[in-house]
Amino acid sequence: MRHPEIDPARVTALVVGIERYRAGDTWRLPGPAHDALRFHTWLRERGVPERNILLHLAPVDDERPWPAHEPADHATLRDALVRELPARQGDFLWVWWGGHGVLDQDERIRLYCSDATADDRRNLDLESARRRLSSDSLTGFGRQTWVVDACQTFDERHGFPHSLPTEHLPAGGRTDVHEQALLLAATRGQRAVNDPERRTGLFSDLVLTSLARTGGGAAPDPVPLFADVRDLVEKEWSSGRTEQLPTLILNRPGHAETVRPRPVRAAGRGTLAALTRVVEALLAYPLAHSLDERQTLVLLLDPRLTAHMRRNPAPRPDLVAVVRAHGTRSDDLWTLYEAVTSLDDDPGRAAELRDAIEGLAAD
Repeated sequence: MRHPEIDPARVTALVVGIERYRAGDTWRLPGPAHDALRFHTWLRERGVPERNILLHLAPVDDERPWPAHEPADHATLRDALVRELPARQGDFLWVWWGGHGVLDQDERIRLYCSDATADDRRNLDLESARRRLSSDSLTGFGRQTWVVDACQTFDERHGFPHSLPTEHLPAGGRTDVHEQALLLAATRGQRAVNDPERRTGLFSDLVLTSLARTGGGAAPDPVPLFADVRDLVEKEWSSGRTEQLPTLILNRPGHAETVRPRPVRAAGRGTLAALTRVVEALLAYPLAHSLDERQTLVLLLDPRLTAHMRRNPAPRPDLVAVVRAHGTRSDDLWTLYEAVTSLDDDPGRAAELRDAIEGLAAD
């Protein structure tokens, strides 16, 4: 389906970037506010009026001269969805969201608001928000693109003391006039990678890269946009920077479709399974869960292989990068084995790692 060009004056955007939470420093997430500001700049460069951009930020860096914005607490964001957007007129709606999120036990994505704490995890239910903005509560805005850079890790694995508070936003009658495309940073159970040094989310950065080089004005077609972003993510997969793969959910009148992640081109199904087994064997080592001890491991490895490796503070993607840097060459993989076992000589873990490396080297 080819869409007609949309006047930028008829484009509205709800742009959310949450880096700081009431829960405290352990929840700090440098990046989403900066990504939101980059998207804000992209919209303005495409001719979208400032008055059409609802910017909600909770930045870590208070000293930066941030543009005028609203807070990103639950009450304010709920009001934006329930009251502000339905009061506006337009043809195209962007919803851009960056911050922490989880997948609840009903398989619904929950997006934390800035006033969330460990005891009261205030959040918005993504599906509930989507349904509200696809009902007759919202007139106009027949085309909508949602970009959500948030984790879909399983809520029960985080060990919070209380369950998630639940609220379904009020929605009007069902209609067949809204087309919604949801570009999600990760798939079920996955973490969305954030780079705190560069202050950007990996997915947000790749979406912004793709937007900068594609046409379509301020309202591009989401299908080619998603295809381009997915290609960029696959390159990151091949470099070992991330395991996350994005998902596109497309809801059109009379049609619903979910585009699942596809296999990585750089590795066959067998190679990917063998690599995963090596990573799992490494994760069995206590040293794998300490950034300092993983750094000690990397210093024992061949710098020719690790010099351009993208590191990650999280154990699994960091180890994926380590294993991918060693490829499937037997000599390089056994160097990795010797380095690990020199730091931890547990025979059971060594046997599992040896078997896993043999499988990857033979694949």
